[in-house]
Amino acid sequence: MTPKVLLSFDVEEFDMPLEYNFNIAIETQMEIGKKGLDNLMPILNDQNYTTTLFTTANFANKYSDSIKALSEKHEIASHTFYHSKFSTVDLLASRIRLEEIIQKPVKGLRMPRMRQVRVGDINEAGYSYDASIHPTWLPGRYNNFHLPRTKYSEQGLIRVPASVSPNFRIPLFWLSFKNFPYAIYLNLALQTLNKDGYLSLYFHPWEFTNITAFGLPKYTTKGSDNELLDKLYRLMNDLNKLAEFVTMGDFIQNGCME
Repeated sequence: MTPKVLLSFDVEEFDMPLEYNFNIAIETQMEIGKKGLDNLMPILNDQNYTTTLFTTANFANKYSDSIKALSEKHEIASHTFYHSKFSTVDLLASRIRLEEIIQKPVKGLRMPRMRQVRVGDINEAGYSYDASIHPTWLPGRYNNFHLPRTKYSEQGLIRVPASVSPNFRIPLFWLSFKNFPYAIYLNLALQTLNKDGYLSLYFHPWEFTNITAFGLPKYTTKGSDNELLDKLYRLMNDLNKLAEFVTMGDFIQNGCME
C-alpha cells in the first residue's frame, strides 16, 4: 500500500498573542487568519494535494464563502466553535454550523491547543474521528508519552495522533518545522513515514503571514510569510515522491487504519 500523508491546517482566529498578554482585537485575529489562508491558496489549489482543514465555526461564519469553496476540494473538519473559549455544547454546535455552510457531513474534530475532552462527549456530538492527540512531551503543555504513538480506537472513536518520530517521539508539528534545519526535519519525517505507513502533519494559516509585531517569541515567528511557504512546498514535493496526500476522512474511510 502506498504510504499516506495527512496534511492538515487549523483554520482559526489568530489569538496566540493573548497567551503572551498581548492584546489583539477579534477583528485583527480574523483578518490575519484569513490573510494566511489566502497566502496558502497556491498550495490549496494545487491538484497534486488534498488536505484537511480543521476550522472553527466562528471563522467559517465570517468567511463562509471561502470555506464553502475550499470544501469542494478539501475536507472541512471541526476545530470547535471558538479558538479562545470552549464549552461542551460547542462540539455539536460547531459540527452543525459547519455542515450548514459546506452542505456536507463533518466527520472529524481537532480541539484547539490539543485540549483533551471526554471521548463520550465527542461521540455524542457525532464525530467519527478525533485528531487532538499529540503523543509527546511539550513543557508547559502536556506529557502524553503514555498514549499510543499511532492511530488507535477508543470507545469506538478513531483517534489519529499528530506524528512523532519512532525514536524518542520527537514532534513533527509546526514549531519543529519552523526551527529544525530542513534536512533534519525531512529525515525525521521519512523515518516516521517508513515506520508507520502514514504521516500526520499540521500547521496554521497565520504562520504564513508576518506575525513578528505581536509580542510572540522568536521561535514561533521564525520564517514567517513567503520563506515558510516555500519551505512547506519543498517538503510537500519531497514527500509526494514517496507517498500520496489524502484527507483524514478518506484515510479512515478507505481502510487505511489496518
